[in-house]
Amino acid sequence: MTEILALPAFDDNYIWLLRADGCVAVVDPGDAAPVLQHLALSGDRLCAILATHHHGDHVGGIAELLATNAVPVFGPAAENIATVTHPLAGGEHITLPGIGVEFEVLAVPGHTRGHLAYYGPSLAGTGAVFCGDTLFGAGCGRLFEGTPAQMQASLAKLAVLPAPTLVYCAHEYTQSNLRFAAAVEPGSIAVQKRVEDVAAARAAQRSTVPTTIGVELDTNPFLRWNAPAVRSAAASRLGHVPTDDVETFAAIREWKNRF
Repeated sequence: MTEILALPAFDDNYIWLLRADGCVAVVDPGDAAPVLQHLALSGDRLCAILATHHHGDHVGGIAELLATNAVPVFGPAAENIATVTHPLAGGEHITLPGIGVEFEVLAVPGHTRGHLAYYGPSLAGTGAVFCGDTLFGAGCGRLFEGTPAQMQASLAKLAVLPAPTLVYCAHEYTQSNLRFAAAVEPGSIAVQKRVEDVAAARAAQRSTVPTTIGVELDTNPFLRWNAPAVRSAAASRLGHVPTDDVETFAAIREWKNRF
């Protein structure tokens, strides 16, 4: 049985740790210190590293981890990450050494040009996806290197995963994202309930992730480009009815940039 643990890092990052039979694999270790502390306290050994994209808060700790643990590092071939030993483009299936978990690698460009997500259908009994900065609780990543069409297509790949799939994103952004979601769909009962649930969780200092694909489909405006209220909100920003899903998404994303 594979256990999934959260290692908080920096102000709002999560480093995800997959643990089985004394082996651990880490996802997006921007800081080596939390991982090294876990290894020292648990006696576990590091077996693999997964990187979703090249930003420093996701890969900055890899070199230090490799200094004492020479393990495979899986990451995007399209990005300059010197520590990656197994470059991936999307479409591959990989099995983590020591852990035995199989992932389907998804190309999800938009936030960065080579961003990857790792979908493990056998994890947690429901499936799980580690999506870095592509999909957040009630939000999505900024478009630093990609286009709205790329990001909308990437989110569409995640949206068709089974509804119970657990979504392990890399930041604790849900509460702030929900303020925007409520502005986009002020009449949504599902959004209002999630606002209340997340506020209670944060007041109790609990994490709001993982979330699920199903929850995101109900409350995340960046997956709801077909919802009448979201299309209406996009139209109010554009001054005309959006011509397609990409234009709807782009209008909502641009609004969020200035929100």
